[in-house]
Amino acid sequence: MTEMKENYKDKAASWLNDPAIDEQTKQELRELESNPAELEDRFYRDLEFGTGGLRGVIGAGSNRMNRYTVARATQGFAKYILEEHAGKEGKPSVVIAHDCRHFSPEFSLEAALVLAANGIIAKLFPSLRPTPQLSYSVRSLKATGGIVVTASHNPPEYNGYKVYNASGGQLVPHEAERVINNIQEISLSEVKRIDQATAEAAGLLVWLGEAEDEAFVETVAATSANRDLMLSGAAKDVVIVFTALHGTGNLPVRQALAKNGFTQVHIVKEQEQPDGNFSTVKSPNPEEREAFTMAIELGKQVGADILIGTDPDADRMGAVVRNHEGEYEILTGNQSGSLLVHYYLSQLQEQGKLPKNGAVVKTIVTSELGAVIARHYGATVFNTLTGFKYIGEKMNEFEASGEYTYLFGYEESYGYLAGNYARDKDAVVAAMLISEAAAFYKRQGKTLLDVLEELYSQFGYYRESLASRTLKGKDGLAKIGALMNDFRSNPPQQVAGVGVSELLDYSEGLDGLPKENVLKFLLEDGSWFCLRPSGTEPKIKFYFAVRGTSNEDAAARMVALQDDVLARVDA
Repeated sequence: MTEMKENYKDKAASWLNDPAIDEQTKQELRELESNPAELEDRFYRDLEFGTGGLRGVIGAGSNRMNRYTVARATQGFAKYILEEHAGKEGKPSVVIAHDCRHFSPEFSLEAALVLAANGIIAKLFPSLRPTPQLSYSVRSLKATGGIVVTASHNPPEYNGYKVYNASGGQLVPHEAERVINNIQEISLSEVKRIDQATAEAAGLLVWLGEAEDEAFVETVAATSANRDLMLSGAAKDVVIVFTALHGTGNLPVRQALAKNGFTQVHIVKEQEQPDGNFSTVKSPNPEEREAFTMAIELGKQVGADILIGTDPDADRMGAVVRNHEGEYEILTGNQSGSLLVHYYLSQLQEQGKLPKNGAVVKTIVTSELGAVIARHYGATVFNTLTGFKYIGEKMNEFEASGEYTYLFGYEESYGYLAGNYARDKDAVVAAMLISEAAAFYKRQGKTLLDVLEELYSQFGYYRESLASRTLKGKDGLAKIGALMNDFRSNPPQQVAGVGVSELLDYSEGLDGLPKENVLKFLLEDGSWFCLRPSGTEPKIKFYFAVRGTSNEDAAARMVALQDDVLARVDA
């Protein structure tokens, strides 16, 4: 313990004595000398670059998001990019985008100037853009890689940094390990950087703009499952309320909807403009009903059929549907995913466009309802670890082998992608497709809730739930590790009166998947639950799933399962 305390003091002192660190940062650190616990938390480790990149609280220190941790990470990524481009003609290039968070523009420019100093062309969007557009642009511009500065739906004090390969997908573990190793070998003094004017004059900093925006939106719009029907009048019938929750989805979602004939789109004005404080919500997370409070109020005023929300970087989409009593019910990510699989595949089948080798990809913690529906339409279903990077990796495999045709991919955490234009989840296409589905079924006198009930009646009453425990700092990290070790070494034999039939320990690399610290318990009645430490937040997540004979039966099974597991967790 004494050694660790000395280590953090030494690291703090090195920042204070480093001439490369700006005076404002040093002053922030000096003010913390009277708060040793905070100073220790800022320096007890380097902000971890995981398979999803960096994510952390903004501030001075090696364990914080700031221009120096971003620059160091970028220097490590630059080495990876140069290795990937070795032997190829011309200069390598990296596309960079950012969201609306505090310091996102500054961190993006910092990354660009580090890349430029390494002889890599940085193609930078001048203002906020959705994460899926970054993925698309890496592919369309044939770049060597990509960077997006975002912390998704984390609280306002966070920011993050994700890196992408040439396919437009987030780095998978064997790629990320190379970047991580590079970063660990680099000190702050070894980071290369040139100024903006020099980078622009040398053609190493290129600004992107309207041409890339138009190409992205048109590509999304063309991914429609039934564009002709929408443009012939179906889209005009549905009343939509949309909120971008102060993020990047505002323009592209509205533009994609307009291109497919949706005219009754009402915007939550209070949440329309970018705002890094997300001042109208507790959390800018479309998974939570609270984020839709203003949208629901507007929905009632305009008689909306469906409410749609996207998170700050527009890679997650949440939907709320009006029932026959005029009340609004939020769809879970699993429910939206199942509805989208059903709508998208049924439309392709009806038009004779459903390939015989079609594939749907989902994660191991996602409901089985979408999988059952996909198989009903003749598609093969693939499971991946949590994280859309693994779905993107499967897409690349299909494209290379030609054995399967990718149709749709999704995860329970509100991430969806139809089409091959990107390798990351896209709230823009998801918002468009769920609006299409609402319009299509409205013509039949049905809401999406009616369709969901039909799917339950046909395939079984699936119900899922998610719980989490946030445990911050190094003590929290230790508690999360202890919980995982407890369930791994002393697995329950019975849960809620039902026997445990199998423990799937993904740390051993099951089913050809990469090794990951995830435990999934299968119960004898077909229920399951899963423990997974978050890779991007200081929390551990608990996933629960049941299949009942009715909504009531499924609800009762869920309560019993969740209560029993969490009682052990909280003991």
